[in-house]
Amino acid sequence: MLQSKLPQVGVTIFTRMTQLANKYNAYNLSQGFPEFDVPSELMDLVEKYVRTGNNQYAPMQGVYELREQIARKAMELYGAKINPGEEVTITSGATEALYAAITAVVHQDDEVIVIEPAFDSYLPAIQLNGGRPICIEMIYPDYRIDWDKVADAVSDKTRLIILNTPHNPTGTILMPEDLMILRDIITRTEAYILSDEVYEHIIFDGQQHYSLLKDAELSNRSFVISSFGKTYHATGWKIGYCIAPPQLTTELRRIHQFLTFSSPTPIQMAFAEFMENKEIYRELPLFYQQKRDQFLSFLKNSRFKPLQCRGSYFLLLDYSSITDVPDTEFARQLTVEYRVASIPISVFYNRATDNRVLRFCFAKNDDTLRKSAEILCKI
Repeated sequence: MLQSKLPQVGVTIFTRMTQLANKYNAYNLSQGFPEFDVPSELMDLVEKYVRTGNNQYAPMQGVYELREQIARKAMELYGAKINPGEEVTITSGATEALYAAITAVVHQDDEVIVIEPAFDSYLPAIQLNGGRPICIEMIYPDYRIDWDKVADAVSDKTRLIILNTPHNPTGTILMPEDLMILRDIITRTEAYILSDEVYEHIIFDGQQHYSLLKDAELSNRSFVISSFGKTYHATGWKIGYCIAPPQLTTELRRIHQFLTFSSPTPIQMAFAEFMENKEIYRELPLFYQQKRDQFLSFLKNSRFKPLQCRGSYFLLLDYSSITDVPDTEFARQLTVEYRVASIPISVFYNRATDNRVLRFCFAKNDDTLRKSAEILCKI
């Protein structure tokens, strides 16, 4: 009989809620994909590189021109001097980069500190590599990291600490004081850091993105992972990347080469050229802040309580004044009966912690947000 390596894992909540939304013709604010077209200039560039013969394997590490552009951006935004040849790897989406990074350093019985609520790919990757996740819950309702608990959880078995900023699903961000505390904790250990920064350009209210690349001491022990999908509305193209010091990059590439080897060449070439237009990612914070504020204005007469959102394109709504129904059931009820799909936050916890909160994606067209909010306001 086949023995599953992940017996507790089924189809992801994102797939299930999207299927439910499709079945009941609901507004899909569950799965985090933009409802906007990829910039036409970027699509034209992909076609150009397809038609000019760039259709064979890219280098395993990624097209050098793209890695060079990523290194330039890291210097421009974070003051980080990155060697594109030795410290940047292109991957088939951020999820592959996350898996490769975890696999590169986590061995049997190693402990990995995970801040919850946490993106659902972290724990399975840890478990598949024989690691033991040590889950630390954020402080509700502000979703601040409880650094005292993190410090207490660190042991001589701690191999990796996983962070996510801007944070999915909560929309919180790391601040300079967080990095200072993290630096103090990490210097007393042999642990590494995995920083999931795929929403790096989606940050609001004049705040900065405090990438771990900003701190030389932290970045020297970190895998910093990002993605082009969120920045350019191209989640289906599955192009991500990892920036890490040479010794960590070497280990990550040993894994990466046996996962996907390389990602589509013409898309990498197109991104490399398109990144010359820096205004695209510079203007993204304002674009999504307007979406967030618009969605909030549509919801102002609802019984849902919005929680603070400082980054990402997700808004959390507390529904505790409406019903005591568990969040998984209420999310299903909203989809089936009211035709608005969301994600229950308890699924992001190892212990299924339920604060009666749902996640809604606002990377949608104005009409979708308005009509969804009209329905929510009637509940």
